[in-house]
Amino acid sequence: MAANNSRSLVAAFVPLPLRERNSFETLASKQGEGAVRGGTGELVAGSPLTLILRFAQNLSLSLKGRGGNDAPPDHSATRRPTALGAVIVAIGLMVAAGWYQVSTATREALVVYCAHDLLYAEEVLREFEQQTGISVVIVPDTEATKSLGLVQRLIREKDHPACDVFWNNQLLGTVELAEQGVLESYEGPGWQRLPEQFREPTGLWSGFGGRLRVWIVNTEKMPATEEMINERLANDVSRMAMAKPMFGTTLSHYSVLWDQLGAQGLQEWDRDLRDRGMSVVPGNATVKDLVAAGVCDFGMTDTDDFFLAKDDSVPVEMLPLRTPSGQTICIPNSVAIIRGTQKRKQAEQLVDYLLSEAVELRLAASKARQIPLAPVDEFLLSEDVRQLKTWAAESVDLTPLASARREVLEWLSQEHAP
Repeated sequence: MAANNSRSLVAAFVPLPLRERNSFETLASKQGEGAVRGGTGELVAGSPLTLILRFAQNLSLSLKGRGGNDAPPDHSATRRPTALGAVIVAIGLMVAAGWYQVSTATREALVVYCAHDLLYAEEVLREFEQQTGISVVIVPDTEATKSLGLVQRLIREKDHPACDVFWNNQLLGTVELAEQGVLESYEGPGWQRLPEQFREPTGLWSGFGGRLRVWIVNTEKMPATEEMINERLANDVSRMAMAKPMFGTTLSHYSVLWDQLGAQGLQEWDRDLRDRGMSVVPGNATVKDLVAAGVCDFGMTDTDDFFLAKDDSVPVEMLPLRTPSGQTICIPNSVAIIRGTQKRKQAEQLVDYLLSEAVELRLAASKARQIPLAPVDEFLLSEDVRQLKTWAAESVDLTPLASARREVLEWLSQEHAP
């Protein structure tokens, strides 16, 4: 009986399997900032203290189940402490060995903070693992804070970096990190093939795989023309939707408007639309959903969200969203090496891989239809992406707008504070 009880205790304290790789739940909200997706796809979470606390809790429950106030007297109790102590020591060693294996695997892997949608990014990074043999641990952002959360985290970790490479789904936050001294320069072959507009002059960051800010229009509700959009903007905006500008690409959009309209001009424009009933919703995907469902007639979103609606055979069309100067807004992904990384060589390999023609073509062929920013074989692009490249060539240059982004954030945090 004692042997059976010992075996049940051991089974109770063996670390449980971690979540499967195909779960795309918001990791930060579930596991805290320490949650990551490991090189084989499993989540690496918790700490030695967590395991010890779980062990102690389960031990207490197990012992309580074996005895208690109503249990008959056990005259062999004097022999139990020695046997139980041996079991506890054995279990402790097992837990420590398991944690050592997990933490060692994490230390040897390349840690990538990734703000890009894991639906697309994880597949790309796993292919990099297969091609190079370099394990990758992915730390994603949260839906609530978009890429802003990871940018702020990298600034906090500047003196003790935990990240090796940052894959941002935008640019201005990465420009901010460069100004804060968080990034290391790398002028590799990928950087060299990019147009100057989409790379930092000294190699602190590089852009790739862009998307455009667009109007999404439900064609059963209104014609998808610039004339009709301008007419609606001047009159009824109660059936128009926009994502909250504190986060995501709408923040980049507002940074452009701050630069071109001035602070007062943007503030008046924003308040006017809100006062006239424009719907401000959590994100671009919500804008897409509302317009696709006919709840709203039109709204501002990104090309990747638009194509998700189009692929669902919803009656929607898009038009490029133009700034007061008549330019479009192309927002690239960006990649950078974190200053202080201990895996510089592996980090360079990943940067070269992400900036390669093969990866840009892969992202262009995905459902998101991301826009190659460096030269690629045009015959391999879909008609949709060729059109987007034409519009992207008319884009405003975002690189000087990091200070505008900071000023917009400061204003929005005051204007729309809870």
